Amino acid sequence: MDSSRSAQRAVIQFLRAEVEHTSQIYRRIKEVTIFWWCQRYEAGRVNIKDLPRSGQAHVVTNSATISAVDELIRQNRRITTREIAVELSISKGTVHHIIHKKLGYDKVCAQWVPKHLSENQKTARMGVCLTQQFLY
Repeated sequence: MDSSRSAQRAVIQFLRAEVEHTSQIYRRIKEVTIFWWCQRYEAGRVNIKDLPRSGQAHVVTNSATISAVDELIRQNRRITTREIAVELSISKGTVHHIIHKKLGYDKVCAQWVPKHLSENQKTARMGVCLTQQFLY
């Protein structure tokens, strides 16, 4: 949870303890969650931090999984996200996140290829090429 949400909840809790009316708090903060939090504080909640959530933690996207996905793609550029997910026993969404966000691949003509260069990378490469051309 980010610090701004904690701070907002602390302000709501303080104003509610000062017997500030819910509508007045709403006018001061202008958030939809004001009424929900006021009900929680009136019911006895004192903690302003998020409670632990159920479900699996996001530990699947680790370096071992990323390298395994990269290895599968390097072995077969035409492999699908579904095949990778089945092979590594992870979700298709996790595979998609690893391929696009972590490894930087795009699918072009049914093959995984590295993403196109940015303008800065193109400029840097052009500079190296011109330097090499000048030297030789």
